[in-house]
Amino acid sequence: MQKIWVLVERTGQGATSLSLELLTKARSLADVVEAFAWGPDVTSLAEELGRYGASAVYDIGDIEGALPGVPVASAIAAQLADQASTASPDAVLIGTSYDGRDVAGRLSAAIDRPVLTNAIDLAVEDGELRALHAIFGGTQTATSHFTGPGPGIFVVRAKSFPAEEAGAPVTCEVVPASPANTADTGSAKVVARHVEEQSGPKLDEADVVVSGGRGLSQKENYAMIEELAGLLRGAPGASRAIVDAGWVPYSYQIGQTGKTVKPTLYIACGISGATQHMVGMKGAKNIIAINKDREAPIFTIADLGVVGDVQKVLPKLIEALKARNA
Repeated sequence: MQKIWVLVERTGQGATSLSLELLTKARSLADVVEAFAWGPDVTSLAEELGRYGASAVYDIGDIEGALPGVPVASAIAAQLADQASTASPDAVLIGTSYDGRDVAGRLSAAIDRPVLTNAIDLAVEDGELRALHAIFGGTQTATSHFTGPGPGIFVVRAKSFPAEEAGAPVTCEVVPASPANTADTGSAKVVARHVEEQSGPKLDEADVVVSGGRGLSQKENYAMIEELAGLLRGAPGASRAIVDAGWVPYSYQIGQTGKTVKPTLYIACGISGATQHMVGMKGAKNIIAINKDREAPIFTIADLGVVGDVQKVLPKLIEALKARNA
C-alpha cells in the first residue's frame, strides 16, 4: 500500500500506547505513514512519532482552546475529511478509544464511507487491506475489507499489536493543517468536562492487572481489588457483571465490550471466565485465577489456579504482601 494515516492521541507524557501500536503496524503495511494529532504542542510529539515510522504529523491545533464548546471529534473529523479529499490515503487507522470511536463515526458520515470496527489484526492480501475480527466470544475470526473508491476507515482494538520503534528512525515533519470547515459540525456543544480521578498506571497500559468479579459478593469487597492492585503497583479491573451492577465505572471493564489488556501478570478474582471476558485478557503473559468453583472456565487458561473463596484468599494475600513490603 502507498499511504496510511494514523490518528494519534496523547497523554501528558506523549503519544498513547495505542497510537504507537497503530504506527508500528502501519509501517509494516504501507510505504508512507502519516499521523494526525491535536493539542497545544503537537511539535513535541514529532521525534517520538518519527521513531515509530511516521514521516509527517499534521498539526490540527489546540481544538479546545481555539474552538471552545465544539466537540473535539467534530473538528478532527472535519479536518481528516478535508485533507482526504486531496491527499487520498489508502486507509485511516483509528484506535478503539472514546475519542477514536467518535471521530470514526463522524468521518464516516463526512466522506460517505463505512467503518470496520473492533479489528484485532490487519493484513494486506491481493493489494487490499483486510481486517480481522474476533467473533463468537473470540472463538472464531472473521475477515473483512472495503470495496469501491475512497480510504478505508479501520477502528482497531488496543493491544492488537506490539508497539515497537523502527530500526531506523524517520524524520517526522510537522505540517500545520489548514483550517477545516467546522460550520457543519452540528449543534452539539460541550458544556463541561470531568476528568476521572486515577492513581497508579492506566488499566490498558499496566504491567499488573487485578480484576474482580461477582465472586466478591458485594460492592464493598471491591476495595480489596484496589488495595491488592496498589500493593503490586498495578491497576484494578473488572468483569462486565459488576460493571453492569454499578459496583465500578465502565472504564474498569475488561473484555469484548470493554478494554483489552496484555499485562505481564493478570489476577482474576472471583471471575468465572465467560468467553467475552477472556477475549480481553487472555493475551496476558501470566494468569492467576482465584475462584471457589474448580470447574470455572477461567482455570482453562490460568497458569496458576487457586480454588478458594476470594473473600478469604485476598485478605491473606494482602496481609502477606504488606508484611513483605514492611
